[in-house]
Amino acid sequence: MKNHIWRPLYVVIVFVVLILIVRHFLVPKDFGIGERGYMYGLHRKSNEEEWKAFKVKYRSEEYCKDCHSDKYSSIMQTPHAIIQCENCHGPAIDHPADPPKLSIDRSRAQCLRCHYPLPYPTSGRSNIRGIDPDKHNPDIECVMCHNPHKPTLEGMK
Repeated sequence: MKNHIWRPLYVVIVFVVLILIVRHFLVPKDFGIGERGYMYGLHRKSNEEEWKAFKVKYRSEEYCKDCHSDKYSSIMQTPHAIIQCENCHGPAIDHPADPPKLSIDRSRAQCLRCHYPLPYPTSGRSNIRGIDPDKHNPDIECVMCHNPHKPTLEGMK
């Protein structure tokens, strides 16, 4: 073969060898190995204890409903039932011990995350009642008039 074929081939071979050498030093020995041999995914048997000690940031509505049953039962009867509590109240990583109350984002932008009308018919947002934020009470927060735990018309303050 001619030189113009061998030179690029050598470059590719050297590049592959370098990748294999770097992989040998960077990838743990037990990466991808399970009880029954090779397994797909990012699992390592040696770091399972690390993950057991990892603090869960988000808890789910099941965690909230035990102490906040009144809020939970009222919101479960509304269109907001599909929204996890922590979407508005923030992560419950250290609740209830520290902080005693979760911070609540009462900003207008929080409500507009879902209630700003989008023109995409396949997004599902056309099923959510939207507002024009420039025309609908632009100077006040939504929670001044609307109760997010009772978002229907009777929930108006």
